[in-house]
Amino acid sequence: MTYDLAIIGSGGAGFAAAIAASTRGLSVVMVERSTTGGTCVNVGCIPSKALLAAAGARQVAGEARFPGLDAQVAAVDMAALVSGKDEIVGALRKEKYEDLAADYGWRTVHGDARFVAGPALEVAGERIEAAHYLVATGAAPWVPALPGLQEAGYLTSTSALALERVPTSLVVVGGNYVGLELGQLFARLGSRVTLVEALDRLAPGEEPELSEVITGVLHDEGVEVWTSAPLAEVTRAGGGVAVRTAGGREVLAEQLLMATGRRPVTDGLALDAVGVATGPSGAVVVDDQLRSANPRMWAAGDVTGAAQFVYVAAAQGTMAVDNAFSDASRSLDYRHLPRVTFTSPNLASVGLTDAQAADAGIACSCRVLPLSFVPRAIVNRDTRGVVKIVAEAKTGKVVGVHLAAEGAGDAILAATYALEANMTVEELASTWAPYLTMAEGIKLAAQSFTTDVAKLSCCAA
Repeated sequence: MTYDLAIIGSGGAGFAAAIAASTRGLSVVMVERSTTGGTCVNVGCIPSKALLAAAGARQVAGEARFPGLDAQVAAVDMAALVSGKDEIVGALRKEKYEDLAADYGWRTVHGDARFVAGPALEVAGERIEAAHYLVATGAAPWVPALPGLQEAGYLTSTSALALERVPTSLVVVGGNYVGLELGQLFARLGSRVTLVEALDRLAPGEEPELSEVITGVLHDEGVEVWTSAPLAEVTRAGGGVAVRTAGGREVLAEQLLMATGRRPVTDGLALDAVGVATGPSGAVVVDDQLRSANPRMWAAGDVTGAAQFVYVAAAQGTMAVDNAFSDASRSLDYRHLPRVTFTSPNLASVGLTDAQAADAGIACSCRVLPLSFVPRAIVNRDTRGVVKIVAEAKTGKVVGVHLAAEGAGDAILAATYALEANMTVEELASTWAPYLTMAEGIKLAAQSFTTDVAKLSCCAA
């Protein structure tokens, strides 16, 4: 069978590419070896945020944060929570993936794909040829080689989201977004959680002020946090798992969750047979237009080693089609790419950190505004958090915005637009901001460059 475009993988990148190609009237075949929809809908964004929402509701109910409301700590039926999560996943997979594929009319083939000379694909005994090929096979959980780990057993982000019983105790290895989200999730559902990070702080890619906030919140919620604690050994012990760090600290828990990152999935594709190279992590080597060394071979999404966000994957999938079939020579600008860690509070950032600006030779002026100055946080009765703005010292141009706050994932969009518009601190400080929103904190932080915000009235006037 010959097609205009053959896509390997049915996640965000693959579907965006298939839609873009089908809209052009091109013939498309999609190959998927597992469940249609890829990581985000099946084992990533959707299921994790569904369970985080449930755990958050339980946490708030048990805090008695508001006068007149008694604490109500709900019992946890993990099997029912997981079943409800699976219903949401199944509905979205059908509506946004399976039904869409049927509506657009491309062909889907299930099986393991392998490239052969031509280039061509072999799938379940069938040879598939196309004018262009897009590798969009995503990424999968990765764990380091560690003495005793395989024998002791461990969870990944995928298997942890399928547990039907809350572990009495859990060690989470990895203090970045997956470890933070799942560590807080299980702590809020009743696990005794120990969070272990090899580097010197949690959320090491974020501003130190954000790391400090989330560390304090986790401590308040009973999570034990170990930093500067690379693992040395894992063993089975006492019906559970014993974890020992290089510094000699030890903890015994019922379960161990390895949240140590994700690596591109390219094993078994035989990319070398068609002249396509992969890097040390397995990522397909492409240029900024997503073309490999073979002019008919493209890649998009997590498999390229790009930032592992579904919105990046989708943008890349669409762009690869434009470049392959229209010679568009497009590339993407990632300078103002926002990111969110869906802990409570959210950690959300766009643009440069203070340190990144310094490394780029930009003389910066920064302000950090505690949420105790933000009316939305005050009425929420939770002021644990900050807003930080990084600006060029000479011009006042905003080059980075960073928040630790409830709703920061929504508020960061305003900051993204501000950076896209090359706004200065002065312009941001004088822009309309609706009162009693968390996004108003961005305006207040901008005002703090020239004004003592403690002496402002309401409405950030």
